[in-house]
Amino acid sequence: MTSNLPTDQPELAPDKQAKVDAYRILNRYAVKGQTVFAGSSLMEFFPIHELQQTSGKPFTVYNRGVAGFVTRELLASLDACILELAPSRLFINIGTNDLGEPDYTIDGLIERYEEILRRVQEHLPDCRIVLLKYYPVNAEAKFPGVDPAGAAEFFSLRNNGTLAQANEAVQQLAERLGLEYIDANQGLTDEHGNLNEAYTMDGIHMFANGYKIVWDNLQRYV
Repeated sequence: MTSNLPTDQPELAPDKQAKVDAYRILNRYAVKGQTVFAGSSLMEFFPIHELQQTSGKPFTVYNRGVAGFVTRELLASLDACILELAPSRLFINIGTNDLGEPDYTIDGLIERYEEILRRVQEHLPDCRIVLLKYYPVNAEAKFPGVDPAGAAEFFSLRNNGTLAQANEAVQQLAERLGLEYIDANQGLTDEHGNLNEAYTMDGIHMFANGYKIVWDNLQRYV
């Protein structure tokens, strides 16, 4: 069986490397043992701190999402994004960008995701790890500034069907490792099962009103 794990450190694009470097510096001033949210743009753009201000729950949370990250890149940046913070709770949403890679396979995604989780467990055995269900998308609506041809190509690979398959595999991974898998998506979709057009700027990334729904659904877990 051919392994899909990286054999060396992938070189990050300059914008991603800059964010990782900035996180590494910021981590020097962080309090260890707190709550960390990690992943790709769907996590980086999550306005956790603003929403927390109205939650009435006094806990410290750090957002270490990096837009564009795939599992290989988070695996290579695990220290800066997770381990240096030594969180007691980790909420993770990573892997949706993998669906658009030329060599994507669901087995490869799960193998890399599992390695991320096992490394966190190895270094932080007392950390409570929560895997978030991937959010739905909207491949049908037309959004200002979004090229229809480019969108059609993108959604041919990353759509609610392929996301459902990936979600099933991620849920099975969580069960196999004895970790929590949470569906915080209730209320995000329209009558057709697509991400509600009112919550998204491009069919993928959400406005604050969409994230508010996710945040409310997460309250029992945070």
